[in-house]
Amino acid sequence: MASENTSKTYRIAVVGGDGIGPEVIEQGLKVIDAAGVALETVDYALGGHRYLEDGTVLTDEILSEWRAFDAIYLGAVGTPAVPPGVIERGLLLKMRFELDLYVNLRPFKLEGSHDFVVIRENTEGTYAGEGGFMRKGTPHEIATQGSVNTRRGAERAIRYGFELATKRRNHLTLVHKTNVLTFSGDLWERAFNEVAAEYPGVTTAYNHVDAACIYFVQDPQRYDVVVTDNLFGDILTDLGGAVSGGIGLAASANLNPARTGPSMFEPVHGSAPDIAGQQKANPIAAIRSGAMMLDYLGEAEAASRITAACEACADMSGSTGEIGDAVADHL
Repeated sequence: MASENTSKTYRIAVVGGDGIGPEVIEQGLKVIDAAGVALETVDYALGGHRYLEDGTVLTDEILSEWRAFDAIYLGAVGTPAVPPGVIERGLLLKMRFELDLYVNLRPFKLEGSHDFVVIRENTEGTYAGEGGFMRKGTPHEIATQGSVNTRRGAERAIRYGFELATKRRNHLTLVHKTNVLTFSGDLWERAFNEVAAEYPGVTTAYNHVDAACIYFVQDPQRYDVVVTDNLFGDILTDLGGAVSGGIGLAASANLNPARTGPSMFEPVHGSAPDIAGQQKANPIAAIRSGAMMLDYLGEAEAASRITAACEACADMSGSTGEIGDAVADHL
């Protein structure tokens, strides 16, 4: 896929995935081409259907190949026939951990109402995999699931939040549960306050996560940039999508800010197997994720035009392809 309007061609690993994933990614690539950015894409058949075919989830060989790409563009993965956790841990979490995609960045904007960004620490917390079973399958079964929090992990996500706030409206909110999670919350709060001293121009705030859930619904205008841990970020960003036009519009980036490897860009929604192949899926989230990818690659002008086109078509109804065509035509 190429265009004569760009001076550079970017190598992108494409994972269409399962369900509606390939359908929405197709539209995202169409829009990127219409914006005049040249991509050299390599498709990877990964996800639930690939696992059911031959047991492949994400091999070390594929990960090694990906390190040579500029970015990864992912549609959605998962199918009901695969047990929970196989694809999530074996593909998505493995990708985040191995490629050090420690910032999950999710912007939320509702015209005339609110415009805020959530930074979710993406490689630690309860998703790190610490825990286990004792006496599994017996009446005395015990399951533990720990939360792994390092000073380095928390601080680098927090620092990314402060840097982003300086480019926006100079306000950063930490969300946690320090009154109950007195160890992890204490680490996060101390790291936040110490980094804050380096950014005197940024106003700060703190919310317990339960209060933040209320404010996301009742008063989202109070937020500019939010930084939080992995689990709270997962929950809050789905809520953010719901209050910003629906999950079908929510985009995300999984970033390696040190750029020691490729970053990954994906819509927040799932694979929606019940509507797969019917051209019913809204591709706006995937298209916006593609715009975030371009912005991260240095194509800010094209990214801005795509984002504006998505906003112009946000209320449009139609098939997956018709909405993709409308966004492309708006460019």
